[in-house]
Amino acid sequence: MTSGSMANQRPRGAVIRWKKWAKENWAISAVGVTIVFVTLTMLLSDSGGKKTVNTSPSEPTSDVVDLTISRTAKDRGALCLDGSLPGYHFQRGSGSGSSNWLLHIEGGGWCNTVASCSSRKTTSLGSSKYMEHQVFFDGILSSNVSKNPDFYNWNKVKVRYCDGASFSGRPESEFQNGTELFFRGQLIWEAIMVELLSLGLAGAKKALLSGCSAGGLATLIHCDEFRGKFPKDATVKCLADAGFFLNEEDVSGRRTIESFYHDVVQLQGLSKSLQKDCVAKIEPSKCLFPQEFVKYIKTPLFLVSPAYDSWQIQNVLVPDASDPHGDWQKCKMNMHNCNTRQLDRLQDFRNALLKSLSSFQQNKEGGLFINSCFIHCQTWFGETWHSPSSPRINNKTIAESVADWYFNGKVVKQIDCPYPCNPTCYNINFT
Repeated sequence: MTSGSMANQRPRGAVIRWKKWAKENWAISAVGVTIVFVTLTMLLSDSGGKKTVNTSPSEPTSDVVDLTISRTAKDRGALCLDGSLPGYHFQRGSGSGSSNWLLHIEGGGWCNTVASCSSRKTTSLGSSKYMEHQVFFDGILSSNVSKNPDFYNWNKVKVRYCDGASFSGRPESEFQNGTELFFRGQLIWEAIMVELLSLGLAGAKKALLSGCSAGGLATLIHCDEFRGKFPKDATVKCLADAGFFLNEEDVSGRRTIESFYHDVVQLQGLSKSLQKDCVAKIEPSKCLFPQEFVKYIKTPLFLVSPAYDSWQIQNVLVPDASDPHGDWQKCKMNMHNCNTRQLDRLQDFRNALLKSLSSFQQNKEGGLFINSCFIHCQTWFGETWHSPSSPRINNKTIAESVADWYFNGKVVKQIDCPYPCNPTCYNINFT
């Protein structure tokens, strides 16, 4: 059956959510100049025995949750890039979950220049004026017990992302080059936390801070700060999904992502928001890479990461400027098209991830789920979080692995064999 066929209809509910998220959140160029709009969907088909993501219209079926504009943000000067007030989506818990809270931080790349930050002002990644008034809660946010058996009835919050610097920018760096931009990610984080604490978060018995992509990085940056909001007897942990960005050379030998992160830190004044022990030892922009600061995080942490992270392959390993002749174009759009030499380079990238996590693997409170899939975020889509067709390692879904770690105190270090060994993977086909 070809990759464009409809071999399995179970993932149809995620189609529009993948499409909307991909357009706004995924392909922020690694050089930070433009937002590239990509159309993705979640139909399952069979391509050489591997699941792939392809395109087709569908109707979403998960929970609908209204946007709330923060009422505390204005007094605190917490503003999106364009000066609008930030927002979040909040669904009250019930029953046994009424005293438990799950926060999920939205992703969406970063901006590293006045031009790229200005371009976000007319999107939901830089202005609440363009945020959807309602979003669908799925995956780790779903209230369907079959899709989300452990967190379905918790208080759940999706924090919208509109600052372009993983909730870490500071106002001291504003108004550069005469352009009015508000770099207030840190203030947004603080304002929304104050608001949620007043809504009941302060009394949580259990809490989990999670995030995807740039939101996963924000989760890592703010994890210990989040833990500090609760009494010692509360169970508080963090989950970062596809937020472990690597500082690796691209295929041309340049460190494109290191230069990009340096510009983000300089433009938005992130240094004071980054891990202090890390900043005291190395150049601040390098402390935006989790491999440099994860060792300082004291709160129990779970990392979900595809070994062949599609965003990182396209923007860290093979950014457009590193491949002027387009030799990697087919490969980075669909891993099934990679030749032997390219696959060897992708295996090197996987090995670099595992090497950077070698110390973390010894952390008994740390959890890992590293599958051999060509995808990015996996926790907030029902099809990849927990379903009959979800990716599995040792016959465990991501949701089951997280539950073993969070509730049962088990040591969870799920590390997959190299591509293409896992037939349960969802592999994105950008073509």
